[in-house]
Amino acid sequence: MIADRIKMLRETKNISQAELAKKLGISRSSVNAWELGFSCPSMGYVVEMSNLFHVSTDYLLGQKQNTSIDISGLDEEQVRLVYELVEHFKKEKKKR
Repeated sequence: MIADRIKMLRETKNISQAELAKKLGISRSSVNAWELGFSCPSMGYVVEMSNLFHVSTDYLLGQKQNTSIDISGLDEEQVRLVYELVEHFKKEKKKR
């Protein structure tokens, strides 16, 4: 599951295996091995990739379908508005 998620997220961001490897400070062959399911990244790399791709570690590990949004740098009012907007979208989806 993590192999598929890494590949999908990498491709969604239009990042090559070599570029991802460089961002993580590892070899391209390591990324390739993860995506083929031959090996699994350590927890440190899972955390780094979750930050890079803006998803939770649970999502990356296949536990949940949740993603995360980076709200750092926003003030309290802006954070409140983001949460309100998300709740609005959830309610609208349930109505359908």
